[in-house]
Amino acid sequence: MDSVHDLGGVEGFGPIPIEADEPVFHETWEGRVMGMRFLMGFWRLWNIDGNRHSLERLPPSEYLAMSYYEKWAAGVVNLSVEKGLLTREELCTGQPAADAEPRTPPVDAAGVLAFLPKGRPADRDLEAAPAFAPGDRVRTARHMHGGHTRLPRYLRDRVGEIVLHHGAHVFPDVSATMAGDAPQHLYAVRFEGGEIWGEAAEPGHSVTADLWESYLVSAT
Repeated sequence: MDSVHDLGGVEGFGPIPIEADEPVFHETWEGRVMGMRFLMGFWRLWNIDGNRHSLERLPPSEYLAMSYYEKWAAGVVNLSVEKGLLTREELCTGQPAADAEPRTPPVDAAGVLAFLPKGRPADRDLEAAPAFAPGDRVRTARHMHGGHTRLPRYLRDRVGEIVLHHGAHVFPDVSATMAGDAPQHLYAVRFEGGEIWGEAAEPGHSVTADLWESYLVSAT
């Protein structure tokens, strides 16, 4: 998604501060938010792509003002309201509505431990043959839709080379809307630094990105 939410980041915010010996969580509540967001996903009312898009749908002013885990908390709250797990009134009062029906938790501790080693694989079978092969030159799309996308702005309308075919995978742009997997072939595409940054690029530098087939056209 464009605006400040762009997957590739936004220029003009200065260098990224690096904290020596940075802890996993700076505050106890951050760990709780991570756990809450992880566990709420077991309702199967949204998925990892919908999770990401919930952050992209935050107003830009709020997105820039929030810390990392504040965004996570806001995203899961908005998703929970949208999917009917709770209401805004319940959020404001901190109490369930009088007529709210108790729900059985979607997973227990044993279920979490069983899930962690395998997760939810994103590879899929697809009868259609891949349109590209390693060595092919491709150009990325110039414009993208307004929803979730994994093609950052700095890689749009750029020419690169297919270096690896990953097989078919869930297409995040559709998956984020819970409209199905819509699998597409996925490729690793290498872009020379000069193609992205022009004369300002350092010699020998390149960027490799995993991009779905619908983002690409042949550049030959």
